[in-house]
Amino acid sequence: MDFKELMAYQKAFKLSMTIFQVSTQFPKEETYSLTDQIRRASRSVCANMAEAYRKRMYVKNFISKLTDSDAENSETAVWLDLALSCGYVSKEEYEKMYNETLEIGRLINYMIQHPGKFGCKENE
Repeated sequence: MDFKELMAYQKAFKLSMTIFQVSTQFPKEETYSLTDQIRRASRSVCANMAEAYRKRMYVKNFISKLTDSDAENSETAVWLDLALSCGYVSKEEYEKMYNETLEIGRLINYMIQHPGKFGCKENE
């Protein structure tokens, strides 16, 4: 199986692309702050998941990269909170994207708790 087949990766990638589209409407003065940060965080969720999958031969490395992915997912949620508070996204857009971060977090945590189901050797 390729990491791109992971449900968590697919959902994170889709959210990252949604955030990209939505953030194109953020004010220009946010280009190097909120816009850049929310895009980087959401993309890092995917990138860290891909790295974790490639390191699944070693449980500790797998879990470490997944915890990085989970942290980036939480950071994405904070940037979404700020985007809402600044009035850059509607309540409806926010709720949809925020709920996706929650679902992605649950999927990542499932992977962390069950590394053997993702090709890790449990005793290493």
